[in-house]
Amino acid sequence: MSAEVPFVILKNGDKVKINDHVYCSPAWSARDGTPYSVARIMEFLPPEGTLKGKAQSNENYARVRLAWYYRPSDVSDRPVADCRLLLAAIYSEVCDISQLRSKCFVIHRNKISDLAGWKKRPDRFYFTRLFDPYIKKEFEVILSTDVRNLPSHIREVLISRYEYVVAEKEIVPDLTDSLRLCATCEEWCPHPETVQCDRCKKFFHMSCVQPPLLAKPSRGYGWTCAPCSRKHEEEVDSHEVVRHITPSQPSKPKSNAPPARGRGRPRKDRAQAEKEENMEIKHYQMWPFRYFGLYTVAEDTLDPEDLIFPRTATRVGAKFQAVVPPLIDRDNPNASTSGPDLEERGGDSTIEVLSIVNEMKEEEVAEMERCKRALTSRSDLQSSVDWLTEVTRRMCEAYLSHRSFSTVNMKSPMRFEKWKKTETRYTDREWNDEEMAAFEEGIHTYGPELRSVRDEVRTRTIAEVVRYYGHWKNAKLREENARIRAGLPAQPEGHHAAAGASSDDEGSVIAQPSKNAYCGACRTRDSSTWWKAPKGLATSSMLCDDCGLNWRKYADLHVRPLRDGSAPPAKIKPPLAERIEKREGTPLNGPTAKRAKVSAFSTPPPPAPPPAAPQLRCLGCQKSGPLGKVLKCKECQFRVHAGSCGALVDPAAVESWVCDLCHNQKALEASLNTDCLLCPRPKRDRKSKAPYPPPDTYLRACKPTEGQGWVHVLCSVFVPETIYSDASRLRLVEGISTIPLHRWSTKCGLCEQSGGAVVRCADCPKEFHISCAWQNGYKFGFEIQPVKSTRRELMTVVNFREETGSMNPIISCKEHANTSKRIIYEICDMNDSGETALQVYCSNYKQVQVAQSHGLLRKAKRLDSILNIRPTEGHVAAKSGPEPHCFKCGTEFAPLFYPFRSDFVCHRCYFQERGADDKPCTVS
Repeated sequence: MSAEVPFVILKNGDKVKINDHVYCSPAWSARDGTPYSVARIMEFLPPEGTLKGKAQSNENYARVRLAWYYRPSDVSDRPVADCRLLLAAIYSEVCDISQLRSKCFVIHRNKISDLAGWKKRPDRFYFTRLFDPYIKKEFEVILSTDVRNLPSHIREVLISRYEYVVAEKEIVPDLTDSLRLCATCEEWCPHPETVQCDRCKKFFHMSCVQPPLLAKPSRGYGWTCAPCSRKHEEEVDSHEVVRHITPSQPSKPKSNAPPARGRGRPRKDRAQAEKEENMEIKHYQMWPFRYFGLYTVAEDTLDPEDLIFPRTATRVGAKFQAVVPPLIDRDNPNASTSGPDLEERGGDSTIEVLSIVNEMKEEEVAEMERCKRALTSRSDLQSSVDWLTEVTRRMCEAYLSHRSFSTVNMKSPMRFEKWKKTETRYTDREWNDEEMAAFEEGIHTYGPELRSVRDEVRTRTIAEVVRYYGHWKNAKLREENARIRAGLPAQPEGHHAAAGASSDDEGSVIAQPSKNAYCGACRTRDSSTWWKAPKGLATSSMLCDDCGLNWRKYADLHVRPLRDGSAPPAKIKPPLAERIEKREGTPLNGPTAKRAKVSAFSTPPPPAPPPAAPQLRCLGCQKSGPLGKVLKCKECQFRVHAGSCGALVDPAAVESWVCDLCHNQKALEASLNTDCLLCPRPKRDRKSKAPYPPPDTYLRACKPTEGQGWVHVLCSVFVPETIYSDASRLRLVEGISTIPLHRWSTKCGLCEQSGGAVVRCADCPKEFHISCAWQNGYKFGFEIQPVKSTRRELMTVVNFREETGSMNPIISCKEHANTSKRIIYEICDMNDSGETALQVYCSNYKQVQVAQSHGLLRKAKRLDSILNIRPTEGHVAAKSGPEPHCFKCGTEFAPLFYPFRSDFVCHRCYFQERGADDKPCTVS
């Protein structure tokens, strides 16, 4: 009686067994919008803790071991147009069986007779390469039957066990070549030890050549054996040198067979397609392939326990190990000694004993445990590995020095190690909230690339980041296990996996979409099911049924409608926005010769949105956004929404964006003194080389003024008197000289300093500097106040979200930030067009009228108002009347000329002579 083949019925009704391929994914919130993973079922496992001897027929399968596949976009930043291409891996993991979504098919490219037809069918994938996640390198995958350059007994074992062979790309031609035998000893010539004669094309072992070769010829050079070299010398001596020509391969005879099938009409042979889907693949110890590449010993293949994983070059030799020369005796320099007086490494005097509990008596061990529990009442410390290790070490030190265990204390976190000159901490110092937030943001952006995460945290060493990463992962697993225990998920019965459960346990289906719902990919409004869209999709937060499944299965939002071989193509109806008359079987990505016919009742499809971008956290609103909306300075790592710092960046150059302060370090367009002119002068250490303002705060966003100084973006926006010559980029800042004197003379209620411009709280008479308010957590935003219809012609009215009225900047202190009933939009809140509230306010209220004026002229008028100079009839504009010129400097280009007798003097010469103290002009 044959053993029963284990199988599981998934929630969608698919019946899967061992070696079938499936989609696997946790809940939508847990995987953060990433597509499904593709994997192969290796074995079904009972619930954790089940006895191994339990009968298999009565098992309740709750877990499954999966062999993962990678998508090319998962391991590389290079885009791959083929969404059906995967990368195999010799990597497995145990998952909950409830994470299996549906069945799919994955086979090697060489086993597919019609690739174009295969890719036109749903849930079909293929692979040609393997990616090793440990050494992070790709390898070629070839059929084991294609390997010919092997001894017969090794080749037979390889073919009988494995379906595929994994090797480096450069060694594949040697493996697939015919059997190579040494011309001297007639034994097999493996690749690393083989050299080929350039004339007779025979192979030799490097040790069989006389004299033996120590290394292969350099690239671009050839080698000839002794007979061929002797023959060539005889030809040279006889002056009958014949040019050696490699015989060409005979051309293949012509055939009347039809050409190979390309990317045309798909194959109609359904039997062949079903045969490829159900093709038997050999597996040995649950794996269909093994590594047989550059660093493999061929005889090790015969060992059934030999490791099958890819390998790299060994790190043994002078390149990686230090060669210590023998010691020289000073009394006898000619005699060398190995140093018998030196302490032997690994002895008692060269190692540090961390515990000798095994040498203690039971009573002493019990006393030590009692004193250990009395040292702390914190449960987290009592289970901490670092704390327990240090306590044990200190207890053992007290035992060796014949002291009582009660004398041990853990107040000091420092310890003295034998091999270090200074004391070190036995455990890392506590992480604060800012460091933990930066760490989690780095993990979200870079994944487990801990060196990049260390650069994001900045205040921790790589060793501390690695240790904290382990604790952080354990905490996540602890929370997940607690949720599982609290939820008590139902276990499947027998060989079936709760077929009656809801198909929406992953939480990605929108149960009640809005009335104006539309797909973020194809813009259709007609769909039976609406799916949550991945993060970074700028158009909409939901996808239609076709686009949602395409993203989850193929990681592509723009896959054309698929045909299943089980149904004729006419019965499958494409989405409303994709009902395009197109000949069946045309290339997937080929250009269309005619304009697509779109239904009159549907919105034409928009251009392809960009793929899901990495999320960055803005320092202005502490919210994350995709790269492009949130920019990251290439130099100082400052992160901010593009709309809240006046950055207009080409989408192709978002990764190379630099902030204004870093750009000025090289361009030198403004002053190198980056102190804000609207804030009191900060006291800083002159020896400090840290950038100012620091890049970890929104106050790093600064803009140049018309006088080549700098002000904070916040200060320039919320001080009423300042304006911009270009509000779209928030530069140049003008009007600082028009700020009234009482703003400068009033002391700040937070820092108790004067010297900067103060503003008033919107709900009370408190006055403070804007930068001080930001650092103390005051609420910044904008309020939309309604305007009467009779006054709309006199005031600037804006539309933001669903409100219309006058937009006013608001700063509320902590006492009124939560009690005020007014609706305040934060500086980074966006409207439907993607503009931030700060952008809308500055473009409507902070833009100076530049059409009829010049920047220098505006500055001169402000200076005239300060000096109480009234414009006279003698002031002549530069463009009115005949072209005047300055009799002093001779210029004809000035915003304003002043009369002098029968001549004129330019504005610059006039104020150079007059000065700021209102002294009379010497030219007059």
